[in-house]
Amino acid sequence: MNNKCTFFLFFLFSSTLLNSCDGIFHNIYDERENVSQNDYGFIKISDGENYGIIYVDATAYDRWTYIDLKNKKIDTTNILLEEEEPFEWDFALHRYDTKTHNGSVAESAYTSLEDLWAAGNINFNGFAPDINDSVMVDVSGMMEGIIRYAPSTKNPILSQWMDLNTSTMPPIYTLSNHIYILKMSDGKRAALHFVNYMNPASVKGFITIYYLYPY
Repeated sequence: MNNKCTFFLFFLFSSTLLNSCDGIFHNIYDERENVSQNDYGFIKISDGENYGIIYVDATAYDRWTYIDLKNKKIDTTNILLEEEEPFEWDFALHRYDTKTHNGSVAESAYTSLEDLWAAGNINFNGFAPDINDSVMVDVSGMMEGIIRYAPSTKNPILSQWMDLNTSTMPPIYTLSNHIYILKMSDGKRAALHFVNYMNPASVKGFITIYYLYPY
């Protein structure tokens, strides 16, 4: 094969590869400034792909927000009223607490879905199931040192997406920026990247998640 043919085939292959890579996420991370809005739920779902953006109002202490990746649905329950969980869901948020639906979670070293995707099929270790714990459900008496808790399960790994340091006032909020791998009870996996915890007015508790499912 002569040099011109070799170069042409290399150029064709490279162009196809680059176009495929561009088509996977469509510069999803360039849209970070546009995802925090008044619309909640699955605000962006890829066309023919398996990624998107979820925007959740998790400001209420008395509610769990349940996310169903398969059916692209979100539901909430009132903890104080002891409402039943929805039948289908994959993970849930309570402020910065998280839990799974009989799943387990591992933390990856990746900080973008593009890099995780490019790395191929990885066997992650250190998956942790949920544990018995509690969550704050009423903070109206915080200034008097009175906080009401309710028992709940939490996932110790996924809850590390946010480090809340209350040793100083005001508290210090730090995103881990790591991507978490959720392994569900049916064996499927999802990649979750928590990229923001505030709305445009800097009100905390509005959470933006980039996801890849199934991963």
